[in-house]
Amino acid sequence: MRLTFSKMHGIGNDFVVLDCRNDAFALDETQIRALADRHTGVGFDQLLSVEPARDRSCAFYYGIWNADGSPSGQCGNGVRCVAAWLHRAGALAIGEDVRLESPSGPVTVRLLSANEVTVDMGEPDFEPVASGMAFVPAADRYIFTMTPGSPPGPLAGSAPEAGVVSMGNPHAVVLIDDLADPSLAVFGPAMSTHEHFAHGANIGFVRQRDRAHLQLRVHERGAGWTQACGTGACAAMAVLHRRGDVDNRVHVQLPGGTLRIDWAGPGHTLWMTGPAAFAFEGTWPVPASSDETAG
Repeated sequence: MRLTFSKMHGIGNDFVVLDCRNDAFALDETQIRALADRHTGVGFDQLLSVEPARDRSCAFYYGIWNADGSPSGQCGNGVRCVAAWLHRAGALAIGEDVRLESPSGPVTVRLLSANEVTVDMGEPDFEPVASGMAFVPAADRYIFTMTPGSPPGPLAGSAPEAGVVSMGNPHAVVLIDDLADPSLAVFGPAMSTHEHFAHGANIGFVRQRDRAHLQLRVHERGAGWTQACGTGACAAMAVLHRRGDVDNRVHVQLPGGTLRIDWAGPGHTLWMTGPAAFAFEGTWPVPASSDETAG
């Protein structure tokens, strides 16, 4: 069996997109990991499947899997790529608002051009349970200090605060002065799997330049350090906005490029705007599934 795919990226956050509108998604975790391998497979941060919608109010459904084969609830850069893919497939027009169904619920997308998409990401959810937190912070319901179990290094020694928010997937946002701090290499993965989070979390380290500009690095659960994280940019803006530190429009610079995030605060949905790009098309020989190998 050979699998036809599109390779895409949103400011460096890269994806393999599969057309599952007529044929059901059929890869297991072992096959996803093989496809994700950057040396022997195709390579990606997330795998996206475009499928018929389950929700009748939506035009299509998109599934999301991390490089380690685990499922994900939402992907900001990914949904922009899905919208651009649908446009190239003739299923979405420029200027048209369309509801797409994600694993965490519907989102509205609008194509500004063939390769520029704005997405209604919903309202940020600061309730700890939404991020799978195993406890409620005593001092505040969305800010807590990472002291228990912290790894060694300058960051752990300063006990940084982390703002926790769900954008359809769990995020913890740490405000930091130096994004090149070498302890991030240890602290990011450790925090992503910290006991505070029942199912892990995406960890964003953000440096604030001013009220309208942020710099961000994200360690994604199931994928590791990525060139960009759309929901991470949304989470960083939402946490700092709730603290009163940023305005209603913020440009977030990530290693792969910049996203624009607009949020007017509680009672309003958050919008993310950025590019989506095609890299190449290809076919991949699918290895036997783990069940077939075991049999």
